[in-house]
Amino acid sequence: MTDASPAQAPPLQADADWESIDPLRIEGGEGSFVSGSTASQTLRVRYFRRRRDAHLVGRAWFGPGASGPPGHAHGGAIAAVLDEAMGAAGWLAGHPVVAAHLEVDYRAMVPLGTDGYIEAWVESVEDRKVRLGSRLEDESHALLAAARGLFVMLDAERFADLLQKVSENGDGPAEARVREMLERAARGE
Repeated sequence: MTDASPAQAPPLQADADWESIDPLRIEGGEGSFVSGSTASQTLRVRYFRRRRDAHLVGRAWFGPGASGPPGHAHGGAIAAVLDEAMGAAGWLAGHPVVAAHLEVDYRAMVPLGTDGYIEAWVESVEDRKVRLGSRLEDESHALLAAARGLFVMLDAERFADLLQKVSENGDGPAEARVREMLERAARGE
């Protein structure tokens, strides 16, 4: 647990090897309930790209609004952070995905006020199936929870409206991949 009180998120400290990234903002620029607010008393999550291996990394603070067992974060809050991190890692790697199946292993209870480290990565890609992994560690890098997920890439024809919004939102690898998918769909490929 940090020196900050559970209701007060500590200042963000990124590792030197981390490059700041902006999470995808689709619905009116709000972002998700997990990482959309920098003033939330539930969760504060910030993502980065680690230069040496291109993994998605970041910090996740669990505030009093994430309460589950007395003085600790709810398992659903932990799962939501790991789920979003895996999805964001897929998008960052150029795979526009949504979750199909998640498995979370809780290794230790997460005290409220924890400012943990998150990491997520692509494990494999087979056709539209993308398998991802993620982990949450405490400030000393002890493992708190780990997750694996099967995600599926969005079909360009079926989700054209959503993907069009994403493609107009930036110039990162996810947006470039989405533009490519939309162009192929328009050509009937």
